[in-house]
Amino acid sequence: MSQPLSVAEYKATVATLLPAARTTTLPLEQCHGRVLAEDVTAGVSLPPFDNAAMDGYAARAADIAGASEQSPVELPVAADIPAGRTDGPPLAPGTAHRIMTGAPIPDGADTVVKVEDTDGGTERVRLFAAASSGNSVRRAGEDVTGGDVALREGTLLGAAQLGLAAAVGRAELAVKAGLRVLVLSTGTELVLPPEPLRHGQIYESNSIMLAAAIRALGCEVDVVRSVVDDVDTFRETLAKHAEHADLIVTSGGVSAGAYEVVKDALTSEGVRFTKVAMQPGGPQGSGTVNGTPIVTLPGNPVSVLVSYEVFLRPALLAALGHVHVDRPVVRARLLERLVAPAGRRQFRRGFYSPPVAPGAGSVTGSVTGTVGPRGGPGSHLLAAFTQANCLIVLPEDVIEMDEGAEVDVVLLS
Repeated sequence: MSQPLSVAEYKATVATLLPAARTTTLPLEQCHGRVLAEDVTAGVSLPPFDNAAMDGYAARAADIAGASEQSPVELPVAADIPAGRTDGPPLAPGTAHRIMTGAPIPDGADTVVKVEDTDGGTERVRLFAAASSGNSVRRAGEDVTGGDVALREGTLLGAAQLGLAAAVGRAELAVKAGLRVLVLSTGTELVLPPEPLRHGQIYESNSIMLAAAIRALGCEVDVVRSVVDDVDTFRETLAKHAEHADLIVTSGGVSAGAYEVVKDALTSEGVRFTKVAMQPGGPQGSGTVNGTPIVTLPGNPVSVLVSYEVFLRPALLAALGHVHVDRPVVRARLLERLVAPAGRRQFRRGFYSPPVAPGAGSVTGSVTGTVGPRGGPGSHLLAAFTQANCLIVLPEDVIEMDEGAEVDVVLLS
C-alpha cells in the first residue's frame, strides 16, 4: 500500500490542476471582490483642480495678513462659488468669494478662511483670523497625477479601489472572471428537504456548503444535490452537467468501502485517488474527466469543509488571480489538552481569542491569544463548526498537546 501524501504535497497537486480564470470586462458595480486584470491609468488628476477643503471664504493671504479677533479684516463678497460651479469669476485684490467645500479656487485667490473664523456675511464679511497661502486648499494632483497608474493589475477590488477607478474616469474594468464550477453530491442515503426521512436516510448538506463557499469567491456554481450510488447513473449525470464547467467538485464515494461510486466510476478515467496524511479528510481524489479538472472530496460534512479550506479554497483563489490565497495563521495557547492520531495532521474546529493588551482587562497583557476546541474530532460533527472561528492545527509528529502549549491556528473569520 502506498504511503499517504502529505498535506503540502496534495495541496500542490490541486493548485496545479485548476485553470487560470478568463478575463472579462464588467461595469464597476459588478467588480467588487474580483481581481483586476489590467493596469488602470488615471484619465484625470485627483483632485482635477485646486479646490476648497472646507466651507468659508476664498481670499488673498496678503489681504488678510493682520486679521484677528481684536482687529478683523472686512472685505466685500464679490461672488458665491458653490461646488459644481464651472464659470466662477477671478478674485480681484481686496475682495473675497464665499466658497463651499469642493468648489474650485478662483484665479487670484491663494487661501481659504473657514466660515467659523468669520461673521458669515454675504455682501461684506469680517474675517477674524489670518490664513497663510495654501490654507484649506486641496491642490490639483496631490492624490493622483493624470497619466499615472492608479491601480495595478492583480489588485483585489474592494470599495476603495472601485471608488478610485470611478474617480479617475473609468466606467468598467477588465477583471478575472469567476470559474464555472459543477458541485455534485453523491450517496443513495441522501434526501432533499422537505421530503420526510426514512430510517437510514439523511438530508443532503454538502452541496449547499460547497456552493455557498465557492460562490463567495466570485465563481458561478451549478449544483446537483443527490446522485445515487450507481456508476452508470453517476457517469450519465456527470456527462449531462459538466459540459460547460471549468472545474468539477464532488463529495462522497472516494473511500475504501464497497459502494464508492465516484472512485469506481472515475478510476478508469485516470483520476487519481489517494490518502492524505490528515484528519479529517484523508481520502481524496483529483485529475481530469474529458479534459475538465475534477476534485473529489470525502462525504462527511466536516471533512468536506476542512478539505475545502485546506486544498480547494487556495487553489480557486490562485486561479482567480489572487496573490494572497491562504488564510492567516497565528500562534495561540491551548485552553485544554488535545490528542491527535500519529502520523496525520489533525484540524480541529476551535474558537480563537486574540491577545489582551495591557490595561484592557489585564494587568500585563498577553503576547499570544488563546484557543479552545469546539466539539470533538469526528468528521460528522457539523454543529460544532458553526461555533468555530478557526482550525487548530496539530502536527503529524505529535499525539498529544498539553494545556498551555502553543499551536498554529488558521483563522476562518
